[in-house]
Amino acid sequence: MGDILIVDDERDIRELISDILIDEGYTTRLAGTSDAAMSELSEEQPDLLILDIWLKDSSMDGIDILKAVKQDTPNIPVVIISGHGNIEIAVAAIKQGAYDFIEKPFNIDQLLVVIRRAMETSRLRQENSALRRQDSPELEMIGESAVFRTLKSSLDKVTKSNGRVMLTGPAGAGKEIAARYIHTNSNRSDHPFVTVSSASMAPDTVETVLFGHEGPDGVKPGVLESADRGVLFLDEVADIPLETQSKLLRVLVDQKFKRVGGSTEQKVDVRIVSATCKDLREETAEGRFREELYHRLNVVPVSVPSLEDRREDIPLLARYFIEKLHSEQGLPKRDFEADVSTMLQSMLWPGNVRQLKNVIERILILGRQNGPITTEELPANESQSKSMDGRIVLSGNMATLSLREAREYFEREYLLTQINRFGGNISRTANFVGMERSALHRKLKSLGVVTSNRGGGRIAKLNEDEAV
Repeated sequence: MGDILIVDDERDIRELISDILIDEGYTTRLAGTSDAAMSELSEEQPDLLILDIWLKDSSMDGIDILKAVKQDTPNIPVVIISGHGNIEIAVAAIKQGAYDFIEKPFNIDQLLVVIRRAMETSRLRQENSALRRQDSPELEMIGESAVFRTLKSSLDKVTKSNGRVMLTGPAGAGKEIAARYIHTNSNRSDHPFVTVSSASMAPDTVETVLFGHEGPDGVKPGVLESADRGVLFLDEVADIPLETQSKLLRVLVDQKFKRVGGSTEQKVDVRIVSATCKDLREETAEGRFREELYHRLNVVPVSVPSLEDRREDIPLLARYFIEKLHSEQGLPKRDFEADVSTMLQSMLWPGNVRQLKNVIERILILGRQNGPITTEELPANESQSKSMDGRIVLSGNMATLSLREAREYFEREYLLTQINRFGGNISRTANFVGMERSALHRKLKSLGVVTSNRGGGRIAKLNEDEAV
């Protein structure tokens, strides 16, 4: 049920606690001195440590042992007991990372309640570590485009530092994957990665979620404590209420805070990685986000590109999702027909990578069990809808244009799509569309299409001033 190390210089006390815990189904180990305690800790890590403050005939007292445990094995919950307890000792123990403090003579029921809660904390921490190990395949960064390589290079530069990172980009672009990549490749990878979305929390629960709570029912740690020595990923940080923003700012400055309902300051060592799909400079100008907090979080800004900005990666991502869904859910492992990759690259993806994954999953669930995926199985964009006999259905705007205007409109949109599909590479585009490179350049100029750098790659766009 759980291994508990009991350290107390009074033999009767440690044996009494041991007998009680054995009756409850726990296994126990006993130590009467600091040397014996450190020997037991080095031999095998317990699930919980019950530690007396005062240890006679020992080179270390309980606080010294507590400090050593929190430095070497911070995930072990430590319950402090003392017959000479006072508020100063309790505060000192809690500041050093003790889970709770109980004064002798203790009430057995109270002791068991505290131990059960501490053991549950230990279990959750172990499960969290196991889940982090299982999650590692999820951390794959998939892509070959210039834009993607620029993103990955930026992330690699920040992994080894402790600087705060602000990830910006549209919803579904993969900001959490980028945050997990930072954590996995950092010197904090052996410690927790905790994620919390501000947008999904009710405004009146944000502080409890972040800072934890103290009340008659005991202590409930918040995500800041859960992420101690690791990384806390604050998704949709722009949605944190203004009042809470000021308290979060203090944590960034002092690395300490008080739980809701508590009076003792908790000290943590947490690296913050935040993300938003909003323009925080605009939010700051409108008074919805504190400027100082913005500057504290935005130490290293990293832009996560939309799927539109990395269309070259779409076939690679689609095949990755097919492999993943096959191995995890047993869905059919299918390839593409020749035109499917082109269709996927030319489609609109407002939901970005998340939407692409959902589309692939839907096709594998509802489609055939074997054979390549066909273009007929792809969802049609409104702008690409066809009639039943295969003819293109003109939108209202297209139907009002002259033939010359409609031809120019089609050529412009077609070439914009193809250039972006090939990552701004004019040579590859010219080869695909069947034009000489010089002829394509002239055509683009006449249509008012220009290319520019964005996120390490080239993106085609319409230059309104030059368009015919």
